Amino acid sequence: MTPEALSPEAVEALFTRESGDYVFARWGRPIVPVVFGVEEETLEIVKGALEAVVALSGHKLAETDPELGANLMFFFFQDWDELLEVPNLDQLVPDLAELVGKLKVQDANQYRGFRFDDLGAIQAAFVFVRMDAQMAKMPAETLALTQVVQVMLLWSNAAFAETSPLAVAGENVILRPDVAGVIRAAYAPLMPGSDRDPSHALRLYARLQVQGDLVIEDDSDQIQRGE
Repeated sequence: MTPEALSPEAVEALFTRESGDYVFARWGRPIVPVVFGVEEETLEIVKGALEAVVALSGHKLAETDPELGANLMFFFFQDWDELLEVPNLDQLVPDLAELVGKLKVQDANQYRGFRFDDLGAIQAAFVFVRMDAQMAKMPAETLALTQVVQVMLLWSNAAFAETSPLAVAGENVILRPDVAGVIRAAYAPLMPGSDRDPSHALRLYARLQVQGDLVIEDDSDQIQRGE
């Protein structure tokens, strides 16, 4: 999707699975993030990206989740097998060993998994990033913002397969205005936490307004570093 191509059909495509089913979900509770496998400098960049997108959406960050402690976990690593060594991760991610095997066969460099509450809204998410040569070439700001954007909503797997959700404005990495508008619309108070009716895309489209650019900021301390 590009800014010029944004239309009701384009919005619907952002949440349409390969099966043809429309599946939308947003976070239904405050986000409590933790980041593993990065240095302090990169942690601040991830922190800034998350705070900026959450502020854009109107959603909230929190210091703890009553059920899970942290409900958004970022893992950065060199090899998929490293995930199998993380204590208790297999209790949070079902069939972790099988998943790691599939990702290794696919030579994947990223994966996002979600858990949902009884109403279908996002309850928890796990972001796995294998720092292969391709990922290592990306500026940290670009990598962080890309991962944050893709975990704020349950996008279609094909939503950003051909076009990045980001743009560059001067020296800043920003969200494309159309993507920013969809996120804002999705988190509007009267919109549902989840929906499987394609008419939901029309409601999103109707809420899209003139959009401004999002610039990364990093002035909060609500992300904790995973040890």
